[in-house]
Amino acid sequence: MEKIYGFTHYSFFTEMSELATKHHSFDLSLGLPDFDIDRLLTSFLKEAADHPCHQYEPLAGNPLLIKNIMGYNAKRVNGIKLQENEVTIIPCATFALYTALKSILNQGDEVIIIQPSYYTYGPSVVLNGGTPVYYDLEHDFTINWEKFQNCISEKTKAVIVNSPQNPTGTILTRSDWQQLYELIQHQEIYLISEEIYDTYCYDGLEHYSSFLHPELKNRTFCIFSFGKMFHTSGWKVSYLLASETLTAKFRSHQQYISYSANAPAQYALARYLEVFDPFENRDIMERKRDLFNEMIAFTPLEATKKTEGSVFQIVNFRNVSKTMTDVEFSKWLTVEKKTACLPLSAFYNSRQNSDYIRFSFAKKDDLIIHALEHLQKNL
Repeated sequence: MEKIYGFTHYSFFTEMSELATKHHSFDLSLGLPDFDIDRLLTSFLKEAADHPCHQYEPLAGNPLLIKNIMGYNAKRVNGIKLQENEVTIIPCATFALYTALKSILNQGDEVIIIQPSYYTYGPSVVLNGGTPVYYDLEHDFTINWEKFQNCISEKTKAVIVNSPQNPTGTILTRSDWQQLYELIQHQEIYLISEEIYDTYCYDGLEHYSSFLHPELKNRTFCIFSFGKMFHTSGWKVSYLLASETLTAKFRSHQQYISYSANAPAQYALARYLEVFDPFENRDIMERKRDLFNEMIAFTPLEATKKTEGSVFQIVNFRNVSKTMTDVEFSKWLTVEKKTACLPLSAFYNSRQNSDYIRFSFAKKDDLIIHALEHLQKNL
């Protein structure tokens, strides 16, 4: 796994999936669902083909989609009351991350990245002239805010946060957001909050968005993903919440990078939001999480804590091997034991090993069952 100047090459992630295909293994490595999307959603996309929505949408996005995003968020348990000028439709979460950083960074500014984290964070900072500063989660994958404070300097310009978190599945609470605010309130420090798994919070936990915090809201670029909500990542439509001032900064750069997102898909998503039941989606994924955890308990692999949110489960593999690195173990499990995963060290900037691997349970039940039955018999 090659890492240069804060870059983790994405080829490693695809390599594991290709390895699974080559060896006819059960692929639980990537968070790409293998099941069909809601047929009602596909019907709305077909409807879009006969609707006059094949040219550029406005820079802000399809007006109906914006209206329905506002209505959807207002009705949630921890509802967010939005103004039209706080919502922007974007092609994807990675675009939002990059463009938000471009909106606020000057050469040499520091950006705190909480890791393990998704591989795009560090490169997006570097490509915008910033310097990544990495904070490592505790052994239980929580944040020690006293230690976090040591990462803040006079050069700090932003913090990148992900909740529910990929890869660990941990969720930040209202108290966490308050502690973060208390640490950054005396400086011009912005928050880029990726909340793309917001609809997947389990065991009665409810997502609490950074955008709900009255003071953080004015500093926050808050990123959501229809691709994750509806299993439609290939449609390339997500959305960003930001204050009117930050929205203006963001759009001033957006207009030169992508301008707008997929117009027919925006129409279909707008129509679908009118009938979407987030609880049904959550319950389906929570059952998959429980199925995975019930079955992995009968293997030597140890899921020490059920994931609180997202579509991933972290598993300790040291009962199987004390000597292999997590990269070596992941490849061995994929090739020899026919079940693909990812090593946790792939989500760190400079760590070459860990005790953990990550599985995705955003898969058909049959795939989860066959993979875990195979591990039960062969590990």
